[in-house]
Amino acid sequence: MRYLFFFCMILGISSCDPKDINKALEILSDASQSYNVGDGLKEALSLGVEESVNKLSKTNGFKNSVYKILLPEETATLVQKLRVIPGFEKFENVAIDKINQAAEDAAKKAGPIFTRAITQMTFDDATRILMGENNEATNYLHRKTYNQLTAQFSPVIETSLNKFGAIDYYADAVNYYNKSIASLLGLKKLNPSIVDHVTSKALEGLFDLIEKKEFKIRTDINQRTSELLRQVFAKQDN
Repeated sequence: MRYLFFFCMILGISSCDPKDINKALEILSDASQSYNVGDGLKEALSLGVEESVNKLSKTNGFKNSVYKILLPEETATLVQKLRVIPGFEKFENVAIDKINQAAEDAAKKAGPIFTRAITQMTFDDATRILMGENNEATNYLHRKTYNQLTAQFSPVIETSLNKFGAIDYYADAVNYYNKSIASLLGLKKLNPSIVDHVTSKALEGLFDLIEKKEFKIRTDINQRTSELLRQVFAKQDN
């Protein structure tokens, strides 16, 4: 009762008669509920991260899936022109193999980066997110942390691209095209760096799988594998 009286004072409730006590208890209950909802949303997102990382970090996890990373659209002319240049005939296939291998390698290291972002998130309206669309938590994660995730994941992608020789392979082809073809024909020169493109596409795949996991947890009670998930997401079923 002493703590409840103190809480009443903090809230500016002048007295602790039964009505005021009920008001204080309601506020405490709402705060506790919001805290639990936030934890449940974070757990759902963490499970989505785990599942997406496991799928995409496997051999051919990117390449043999809908998340296969292709070359930037603006390289279409480059690919067409290089097909008749000795040494570059297989450029497109080789480059795609290398960047997808790199994305799969980098995905292994994505888990901790996403987990840190999730644990640092503050759900300013957890109940609204819970009761929102079936991808509301993933969208919230994307809005609040995408720039942070990009900044942290980009060096990881770059390391993996170097590991498979993708950066130099791509840059050599683009630089040759820029100097020997684009300049002569008056075509637009291309960016010889592939890092930003692969980072963006890899994150796109990871986020899509996180979204799919959130959808499963929201719509299938069998996907709610902990007591917290069962309690929190039962609220949206009502």
